[in-house]
Amino acid sequence: MTQIKTTRFIPTTRREFVNAGGAILAAAGAASRALSAASTEPLALSGGKKAVTVPAAKITAMTKWPRYGAAEKKVLHDLIDENKYYSELPLFEKEWCAFTGSAFAKAHMNGSSALTSMYFALDLPAGSEIMVPSYTFFSTCLAMRFLGYVPIFIDIDPKTACFDLEDAKRKLTARTKAMVVMHSWGLPCEMDHISAFAKEKGIILLEDSAHAHGASMQGKKTGTWGVMAAFSFQASKPMPCVEGGMGMYQTREYYERAAAFGHYEDPDKFPKESPVRRYSGTGFGMKLRMHPFAAAIGRQQLRGLAERNTLVKANIRNLNDRLVELPGLSEPRCRPDQDRVYYNGNMLILDEKKAGFSRGALIKALVAEGVRATFWDYPQQHTLAIYAESKWWHHPPVIPDALPGTLEVNRTHIFLPNLHGDAQEVNSQYVNAFEKVWAHKRDLAAL
Repeated sequence: MTQIKTTRFIPTTRREFVNAGGAILAAAGAASRALSAASTEPLALSGGKKAVTVPAAKITAMTKWPRYGAAEKKVLHDLIDENKYYSELPLFEKEWCAFTGSAFAKAHMNGSSALTSMYFALDLPAGSEIMVPSYTFFSTCLAMRFLGYVPIFIDIDPKTACFDLEDAKRKLTARTKAMVVMHSWGLPCEMDHISAFAKEKGIILLEDSAHAHGASMQGKKTGTWGVMAAFSFQASKPMPCVEGGMGMYQTREYYERAAAFGHYEDPDKFPKESPVRRYSGTGFGMKLRMHPFAAAIGRQQLRGLAERNTLVKANIRNLNDRLVELPGLSEPRCRPDQDRVYYNGNMLILDEKKAGFSRGALIKALVAEGVRATFWDYPQQHTLAIYAESKWWHHPPVIPDALPGTLEVNRTHIFLPNLHGDAQEVNSQYVNAFEKVWAHKRDLAAL
C-alpha cells in the first residue's frame, strides 16, 4: 500500500490541540484526496492488510469511559476523611444552575428518578396524555404511569434521530397536556419550532436531556427550553457520576413539588408561604437523594465538561468531514445555530442504495480493517409488552402500527467511537479503511 506522507501538528497540551481544530480541518480535504490513491489495496476481508495499524491498546485508551483521575480520587478521600458528605449536593445544584442558566435544579439518585419527580410536579389530572418519543429509554415513557398519565408515542425524524414535530401535530388529542422531547445522542431537537407549537396549543414542554450535557441551541442550553427537564449522570453519559440525575425547573412551583417528591428534608427549606412547606418531615413519600459521592464526582466532571466536549467534537469533525464525501454516507443534520455534543459515539447514517452494499456488509468489512464500528438498535417502546397491557394504565395507550422514522434510523445507522486525545492518526487510518470499502463495494454487494 502506498504510504501517504503528511505534515502533522503535534500539540503539547490537550487545550492546544482543541484550539488547533481549524488547522486540522483545513488539512482534512487534502488528506482525504491523497488517501483515495491508497484505496486499491485489497480489503482485509480478502486477505489484504488492515488499514488500521494503530495498536488496539492505544485506541482502547482513547475510548475509555468514564475518564476519572486524581481530582475525583482526591475529593472522595477528602469526603471520607472530613465526614461532610451532604454538603456536596447543594454545591452541585448551584454549580449546575450556573452552568446551564436554569432557575432551579435538584440532584436525584438517577435520571429515572428525575423523570418521575418531573411528572409528579406536573400535577395533572389522571388520564392526561403526554407526547413522548418511542425511541428512548423506558423511563421517559414508563415513569408517567405512576401518576396516571398515558403516553402518546411520537416518531423521530430520520434525518436527526430526534423528536418528529410533524408526527406530533398529527397525533394531538383533546387529552394532550404535555410533550417530552429527547435530545438523541447529544443533538438538540429543533426547539424553536417545538416551543412555538407547544405555546400555540397550550402544551407543557418538557425535556429529556439525558444525552445532551452542555449542548445548546441559539445559545440556550438544552434543559432550559422547557419548563422542566431531566438529566442522567449514569456512567456512559457525557458527564458521568456512575449513577445520578438532575432535575431542572424554570418555576419555583415545579421545583418545590419535584424536590419534595423524593427529598423529605426539603420542605423545611422552602418559604413560609410555600404550599409544599406543610409537608415538612415527610415530603411526598419517596427518598430519591443523590449519593454524596456521585455529587462530588459530578462537580469535578462539570469543571472539565466543556473542554471534553470541544475535544471530542474537534476529533469527530476531523473525521466526518471526510467520511461524508463518500456516496451514501451522512451524519444526523445539525443546524448552524445548534451546538451538539456526542453521547455514546459518533452516529453515521448509511443509504444502502447509494452506497451499493448493506449495513451488515459495511460493519463486517470495517471491523476486518480494524475500525471499531458497531450498531445498536434503540428498543421501540411502543412494541414492548407493558404498553399493551391495559391494567397498568389509566386508559390503554394507542399503539402505532409502525414508526417509519424510528425504523429507518435503527436500520441504517452505525456508530464509531468517541476519541479523546490527539486522534489524527486514528482518523486518517479510519478514512483509509472507509475508502477501501467504498472502492470495493462490488465485492461487498453479495455479503
